[in-house]
Amino acid sequence: MMLQRLLMACLLAVFLVPRVSAADFEDGMRAAIDGDHARAAESFRKAAQQGNADAQFNLGVMYARGRGVPQDPAQAAVWYRMAAEQGDAAAQVALGLMHLKGQGVEQDDRQALAWYRKAAERSHPVALYNLGVMHAKGQGVEQDYREALVWYRKAAETGYPPAQSILGFMYLKGQGVEQDDGTAASWYLKAAEQGLAEAQYALGVLYAKGRGVVQNDLEAASWYRKAAEQGNADAQYSLGRAYANAQGTAQDERRAAFWYLKAAEQKHLGAQFKLAVLYARGRGVARSNEEALAWYRKAAEAGYAPAQFNLGVMYATGTGVAQDDHKAISWYSKAAEQGDADAQYNLGVRYDEGRGVHRDEQAAFAWYLKAAEQGYAKAQYSLGVKYDSGTGVAQNYEQALSWYLKAAKQEHPGALTNLGVMHYAGNGVERDPVEAEKWFDLASAAGYEDARLNSEVMKKLLTQEQVAEAHRRAGEWKQALRE
Repeated sequence: MMLQRLLMACLLAVFLVPRVSAADFEDGMRAAIDGDHARAAESFRKAAQQGNADAQFNLGVMYARGRGVPQDPAQAAVWYRMAAEQGDAAAQVALGLMHLKGQGVEQDDRQALAWYRKAAERSHPVALYNLGVMHAKGQGVEQDYREALVWYRKAAETGYPPAQSILGFMYLKGQGVEQDDGTAASWYLKAAEQGLAEAQYALGVLYAKGRGVVQNDLEAASWYRKAAEQGNADAQYSLGRAYANAQGTAQDERRAAFWYLKAAEQKHLGAQFKLAVLYARGRGVARSNEEALAWYRKAAEAGYAPAQFNLGVMYATGTGVAQDDHKAISWYSKAAEQGDADAQYNLGVRYDEGRGVHRDEQAAFAWYLKAAEQGYAKAQYSLGVKYDSGTGVAQNYEQALSWYLKAAKQEHPGALTNLGVMHYAGNGVERDPVEAEKWFDLASAAGYEDARLNSEVMKKLLTQEQVAEAHRRAGEWKQALRE
């Protein structure tokens, strides 16, 4: 870009500006290339004062960055404006950005919009793109995704990678246009092939999910790697997961740890959590509870619920840290309040047992319910027990049966066993010893010792035909779960 300005300045100098202006500009360019910013600034100033727009723009850049002159956004804006008023598109874009951010000038979305429009008339890709951003966000104009799409497309058609990438996003989400995965993938590909890391990552995600392209883990990992090597934290995390789970690459937990670390150092919370798990288990790295604790804490303090839960577990068990029930409860609570089902269930257990908190059966019930409604089998079973026994809630066999069945569908052995007990005793259902044996049979197959003992007792009370019928019903239940 700077060399293009040099060549353009040389051509225009003959017709538009005094030769001394062109000479000063050329001297400024040579000094800038040599790294002599003070001399560059002085030469650009001489040319700028004689009306050379390229020099005015470059001097604005130097004031904006503090190169060869003290950093001064207000002075940068002055020189950008001189160049912009002569029709310099790059200066118009720079001045628009300064108004947008309130740097060196008063913050004014409408002024930013006006300068971007002037540069857009010259098909400046950044101006076209920024007009899209402003319409998408409703900055200086009414929010309008359709209008944003128009400007993004104009920028994308100039070959500007960020615009191509955002077009991919808009087609993927159906913003301002009908949702179309295939078109999204094609725009992401254009940007990715030009090396834009965020587009490479997005394309990797599409290949991993088979959206707009044929599902292909090898392609996903390949695009993740391209973006990861450019420092994209999301791609580094996803590449780590690919190595950990052998998705599109051979399983390699050392490489997984390597990429998780890269992303974790950029404060990627998921990567910090995964890295902590590897340290806790000694997978791909030397086992270290201290390192696990440190990474869990980083993610937990930033609000990442799974890390908050695991940090709670470490305090609860005294792993890598002094055992502390109160701190365990504190971290469980933070995760539970964000909807983490593991934490909600564990809080329920704590309130049930009075560990680290005062025993409170109603609070236990409330936390079990939150986890159970997310499909958490242990919590569903615990709710069933509470309704079955009338603990912390009015006894209700119908509710007990309902929650036991939900947990049983996830093959929870305690729920399977208690369903057997309910059918044997006729609690909330018609008494049916054969149905009871069916549930004991299923729980026994899951390795539950209490159910095995119950099944042995039932077989002594039933005929061989009844035992066979119970076994047949158990088989039907298993088949239904597979379908």
